[in-house]
Amino acid sequence: MKRAVYVSVGILIFLVSCNTQSRPLKEIAFQGEAQGTYYMVKYYDEEGRNLKMQVDSLLDDFDQSLSAWVPNSILSRINRNDENVELDQYFIDNFKISQKVASETGGAFDCTVGPLIEAWGFGFREKIDLDKSMIDSIKQFVGYQKVTIKNNNLIKSDPRMEISFNAVAQGYSVDLLGKLLESYGIENYLIDVGGEIIGKGSKPNGDLWSVGIQKPTEDQFGEIEAQEVISLKDKALVTSGSYRKYYEKDGVRYSHMIDPSTGYPVTHTLLSVSVLAENCADADAYATAFMIMGLERSLKFLEQRNDLQAYFIFSEGDRKISATATKGMEDLIRK
Repeated sequence: MKRAVYVSVGILIFLVSCNTQSRPLKEIAFQGEAQGTYYMVKYYDEEGRNLKMQVDSLLDDFDQSLSAWVPNSILSRINRNDENVELDQYFIDNFKISQKVASETGGAFDCTVGPLIEAWGFGFREKIDLDKSMIDSIKQFVGYQKVTIKNNNLIKSDPRMEISFNAVAQGYSVDLLGKLLESYGIENYLIDVGGEIIGKGSKPNGDLWSVGIQKPTEDQFGEIEAQEVISLKDKALVTSGSYRKYYEKDGVRYSHMIDPSTGYPVTHTLLSVSVLAENCADADAYATAFMIMGLERSLKFLEQRNDLQAYFIFSEGDRKISATATKGMEDLIRK
């Protein structure tokens, strides 16, 4: 859950006007701020109901559970080691998703990696000057196998451990908003929270939602433009990238993507990965995992997963940028 409001890495939405006369559906669209970023909701409803108040209420409730910026959220209290912190369903769901993806990816995804992220200067606290012994010391209380849920309480093997759902919670909130709309009988919608998107159904004229995958920029101030545009129906799409959140020291660029197994920022050539999945929480988590795993390992992983598709952008030296995609993702790219 990011603090500053900004357009998230990787995904651009193209909202195309359409002919609504063919069906008695009214277009509703609104936006706001949540989780330190923006959100945008668009849907078609016969009754023309504006559900912004309900959306804002759900997102506020969500923050009381999982926001690291809310001092008395369940997550904050867990990380402070407050006594008798009872978990809610939001926390339990995000923990289960995190542990599932961690297990499947050999620990590339890890909801306990927060202390390393902090030490490298990508969290709440200032960066410290690290050496190998310090990194090894921090790694002692990092590891998804060292935390579990028992009797509705989180059990840590070491009280210094911290939980972070930054790489899954935002996607999970998109899924929650989708379920909210569906509870009102709304079947055709597009939801975007900080660039993490789900599109269900279609526009009244039958057109699918158009979503762009962002072209990497040379630095965090580069102009945003689309690398590809894909058609999205009944799927979620999330992009994770290393080219907008980093710092440079002594001519070396350090990415915020920290490999839990080494304790260091990743050094491979993968710049971004966009993951297509049935739900946004999974797409969010796997996108982060693939950024840690790198291109070759991720492609091998995807050979065994028909439920996931992905689009990879990577550098090849001499400032050359290339891309590759799974077959299922290629089929969705608009020519």
